[in-house]
Amino acid sequence: MKTIPQELLTDISQLFTATLFKTGENPVSLRSLLELIISFMVVLIVSRAFTNFLKERLLVRLGIDEGNREAISVIIRYLIVALGVIIAIQGIGFNLASFAVVAGGLGVGIGFGIQDLTTNFVSGLTLLLDRPVKVGDFVELEGLMGIVKKISIRSTIITTNDDSSVIVPNSNMISNKIVNWSYENPLLCLRLSIEVAENSDPLLVTETLLNIAYAEAGVLSEPNPKVLFVEFGDDCFKFELLVWTDRPTDREVIKSSLNFAIKYHFRQQGIDFPFNDRDLYLRNPEVLLQLFDPNKTAMDLNSQDTRISQKLAPKMPVVAEESQQQSSLSSLLRQVKYFENLNDIELRQLIEVGCRKRLRSQEFLFRENDPGDAFYIILSGFVEVFVEAIDKHLTNLGRGKFFGELSLMLGIPRTASVRALEETILFAINQEGFQKVLTERPDLYEQIIQEIVKHKEELSDRQQQLREMELVDPEEDDENPVDWVRKRLNNLFSIGS
Repeated sequence: MKTIPQELLTDISQLFTATLFKTGENPVSLRSLLELIISFMVVLIVSRAFTNFLKERLLVRLGIDEGNREAISVIIRYLIVALGVIIAIQGIGFNLASFAVVAGGLGVGIGFGIQDLTTNFVSGLTLLLDRPVKVGDFVELEGLMGIVKKISIRSTIITTNDDSSVIVPNSNMISNKIVNWSYENPLLCLRLSIEVAENSDPLLVTETLLNIAYAEAGVLSEPNPKVLFVEFGDDCFKFELLVWTDRPTDREVIKSSLNFAIKYHFRQQGIDFPFNDRDLYLRNPEVLLQLFDPNKTAMDLNSQDTRISQKLAPKMPVVAEESQQQSSLSSLLRQVKYFENLNDIELRQLIEVGCRKRLRSQEFLFRENDPGDAFYIILSGFVEVFVEAIDKHLTNLGRGKFFGELSLMLGIPRTASVRALEETILFAINQEGFQKVLTERPDLYEQIIQEIVKHKEELSDRQQQLREMELVDPEEDDENPVDWVRKRLNNLFSIGS
């Protein structure tokens, strides 16, 4: 005779094994459903643990970037889940062929109900496989700007500049126009529009803006900041300052810092912003004046206007011309004998192709026998020039001094070493920038040749030095200094007539 507990266990067992419904020829019981649910949970836990290990350890060791790690791990996770679901269903005795018949019958009705979910699912796969946007990219979508933190099958999470997390459906990421500032290039270009008074010197404006850009910590020196003279406005000149940064989330902070610096340094250099005034002219002012005060005459009115104009006239900052010239990069370039006859436009081109280089104390700029591929002007600080091989001190150079111009133009190796004695900032024109100027201005090319050949003794020494070092191509060697310089420049910069 069976006891009550045994009967209870039998009833429970029958309850779990009893057929609830059938999918084709396959019976479905409560036990099979529980096994299926447990199998699904195990699959999810295993897939998450494996992909986290893959993303955070294995792929990091392989040197794969964050965006690719995220895409690979998400795709593998869903492949594991899909494979695990199939195995789990077959493991409890389901026939997938018969299950497909049932799913097909319900598919049409369910499809309409989860149409948005399906669209986001397909869009998510497109983002992960096609990768127009990846994790870590700085994007702009419908006025929303931020960094992509996560791309899942349904949605994309974007962290904005104010640390808010915005969840965007993947369908929006696919169907709308997205500005991906990080696509193929992690750098972000910032444009600042500047208007100055029409009496401003464009060359001084260019110098000042470039000095400001190079001094800003968030601005990169490569690519070089650029200044564009956009157009002549109404009573003003319009410029654009282009700078690049690798800190896209700080774009507004960097622009604000640049604007503060522009205001300050323009005032220091005597560069004025346009004054938006409006003048009202009366054809017969004496008639209007006599209506209010019959005793006033036209002469009184003119005298009063003069006093008012003098009172309201904006006080312009007065900067001594000597002080401006002393701090001007163009004036320093004109002290170089090869550039002293260049006009403002030609000097502006040299300034634009140049860049700033910062040296720490005791840091070497170059060593003897290094390629002579750049020309330098010291903007601040001091450097020591010495011959390292024999430990001989030659000289110290400070602000406003220049060196390396002939090495750059003739490709002559360095004859001495240069290192900074303190924190030093240099203006540098490298071979690529100098070639760009010579290519765009053939007349400048001829001017430089004529200036170089004026110094025949130094030129002859340099030519002999190159011969001794066997650095003179026989095809370019010539006893005539003008012809030799022209051939030398042509070989170095692929320029010449």
